[in-house]
Amino acid sequence: MTEYLAVDGGTIAYEVAGSGPLIVLSHGMGDSRAAFRAVIPPLVAAGYRVAAVDLRGHGESSTGWPAWSRTAIAGDLLAVIRHLGGPAVLVGHSVSGGAATIAAALEPSLITAVVELAPFTRKQSAGLGDLRVRRFRRGMLRLLGAGVFGSRRLWRSYLEVAYPGARPAGFAERLGRIDSLLREPGRMKAMQAMGRSAPTDAGAHLADVRGPVMVVMGTLDPDWADPRAEGAAIVDALPSGLGRLEMIEGAGHYPHDQFPEQTVSLMLAFLRRSDAARA
Repeated sequence: MTEYLAVDGGTIAYEVAGSGPLIVLSHGMGDSRAAFRAVIPPLVAAGYRVAAVDLRGHGESSTGWPAWSRTAIAGDLLAVIRHLGGPAVLVGHSVSGGAATIAAALEPSLITAVVELAPFTRKQSAGLGDLRVRRFRRGMLRLLGAGVFGSRRLWRSYLEVAYPGARPAGFAERLGRIDSLLREPGRMKAMQAMGRSAPTDAGAHLADVRGPVMVVMGTLDPDWADPRAEGAAIVDALPSGLGRLEMIEGAGHYPHDQFPEQTVSLMLAFLRRSDAARA
C-alpha cells in the first residue's frame, strides 16, 4: 500500500512492510521503488521493517521540485526516517548512494548503518583509457544520450547494458513499467535534472560519516571502467575502519535486482557485524 509524506517542495511516496528494526531503501534515477521488489521479502523475513521510497520526481512521488541534488534527496530520506520513527539502516542505489552518505553525515543519530549499491558518491572523471573498455563506452553513450535528449529509447538501451548476463524474472515487464512511468508528465525531466547533479556534495561528506558503511559493486557495472577501483576509492575516503567493499561477480549496475539473494546475504552479514560492534 502506497503512503505519502508531505515535505518541503512536494510529496514523497513510500511503502512499508514487516516489523522490527527499520531499513529504508532508496532507488536510483529513472526508476522506482519497484527496483527493490526482490529484496524486500527476505529482509522482512529476517525480522526488519522495510520502507521502500520513491525518489522525488519518480514513481508515485510528486514532480516539480525546486532541487534535484543528492543533498535534496538526503533531506527527503531523513524526513521519511523521522516520520517512521527511526533510526534506520539506509540503503541507497546509484544517486541514492551519495544521498545516503550525506544523510548519515548530517544526522548520525538517525542512521545506524549505510549500504551503498553501485553508488555515485564521488566526483567522476573518465580518461581515454576508460573509453577503451567496451561495456563502459556502451553504457556511457546510452546514459548520456538518454539524459541529453530525454530519450526513453536510449534509457531502455542503457538498462539492457546495465543488466549484463543474468536477467531477473519479469525483466521485460519491469522495463515496460519504467517506460510507462517516464511517459508521465514531468518524470523524464526529473530524471534529466537529477542526472545533471554532480556527486561532489556527497564526496565532500564522506569524511564526516560516523557509522559503518558497506559498498556493493558489480564486477560488470558499465558505469565505471573499473568498478572495484571506484568502490575502493569510496571506502578509502571514509574514516579509517568504517567502510568495507563487496563485489558481486557478473553483476552490472543493479546488483540488488540481478542477484537479490547474494545482495541480501551481504546486507544481513554486514548488519550482524554492525550490531555486534555496537553491543
